[in-house]
Amino acid sequence: MPVLPAFVSDPLADLPRAPASDVKKLGWRGVMETVRREGAVVVTNHERPEAVILPVAEYERLQRGNEAAMAALRSEYDERLRCLDAPGTAEALRDILRKPLDLDGAVIAGQDY
Repeated sequence: MPVLPAFVSDPLADLPRAPASDVKKLGWRGVMETVRREGAVVVTNHERPEAVILPVAEYERLQRGNEAAMAALRSEYDERLRCLDAPGTAEALRDILRKPLDLDGAVIAGQDY
């Protein structure tokens, strides 16, 4: 498992852990008992996380959250690109790209940098 930089928190750190051997020993009912009690379980193999078992409702909630985040990103991206639909934009871009670029040692960065 990759080592996270100090400023990045480990999202698995606070979850209870169960070695794969315990999962085999306790059986599915035993593991699911822990999942119901704790909310999720990290299954490890030689102390390395390999899987997270969580209730279906939690998985569905995460999926909905991901879909909403992706829709927001898509909307923002579409909005930023909308200017390319303006009349004359294609020709203006062609004119810019046809000209040689002389930076004279300077760096060009977008508005976010």
